[in-house]
Amino acid sequence: MNNSPYILVTAARNEAKHIAQTIRSVTAQTLPPKRWIIISDGSTDETDDIVRGFIAQFPYIELLRLEPDGERNFGSKALAVNAGYKKICNIEHSYVGILDADISFNANYYEQVVERFENDPKLGIAGGILIDVIDGRLIPQMNAFEWSVGGAIQMFRRECWQAIGGYLPIPSGLDATAEVMARMNSWTVRTFPQLEIIHHRETGKENHNMIGRLFYLGIHDHHLGYHPLFFLAKSVRRFRARPIMIGGLLMLFGYAWAVLSGKPKKVPDEVARYLRQEQMDRLCACLSRRKEKTD
Repeated sequence: MNNSPYILVTAARNEAKHIAQTIRSVTAQTLPPKRWIIISDGSTDETDDIVRGFIAQFPYIELLRLEPDGERNFGSKALAVNAGYKKICNIEHSYVGILDADISFNANYYEQVVERFENDPKLGIAGGILIDVIDGRLIPQMNAFEWSVGGAIQMFRRECWQAIGGYLPIPSGLDATAEVMARMNSWTVRTFPQLEIIHHRETGKENHNMIGRLFYLGIHDHHLGYHPLFFLAKSVRRFRARPIMIGGLLMLFGYAWAVLSGKPKKVPDEVARYLRQEQMDRLCACLSRRKEKTD
């Protein structure tokens, strides 16, 4: 009998290129999941066949097929994840792992994440650090912070997941919104940088070229309710990454375009207010530390 304390949910659309290595990473775990449901969200490639090829050997894997309803988007991911969790939520579990279908990690990854949960009863969302594969090089994601876990690898304490009601079906930023809502409910969110996860497709690359992706990041952060001063600091921080200066400017243009176009926020007002207060607290703390160093 599998007494594992966690279940996994994966939303996959046309992931034939990467999903086999993700499945191999999970099936090699020293602490495998009690159940893993993979939702094929309208896939038109060999994704379904690849998953079925593993099910006979690993019966804790389950495939749920959803019919296509348009182009790939993160609102669709939220609906798929929530549908998958609903199908297996009656299985006894303490933790819910949301896992993208384009990553790989060490065999003891989930054992280490569960251990951290069990050592900290206030830990609501946890995970390792995502390292993107870009032009054959391994590059840690620049937006990685200790207080934020990449959506590709978020794991939730069951009580935290249920308190926030799963993922909000919004066009983008569903993982970041989940983190804000978790903190609103007094849960801790933490990335453990010693736990490395290889992300085999650069975040956002499936829908946009580099210019479009950076411009869209600004729109995305406006949708989430980012405070203008915090977003300015984030963009300036982006100036030193390639393309030098241009990336940060594109983000600023995207945010400004969203503001001037009257684009509405995609999250509830109370979530946006909480996020802005968090951001200003972090910005003030950062400025205070810098002032102390110069004194």
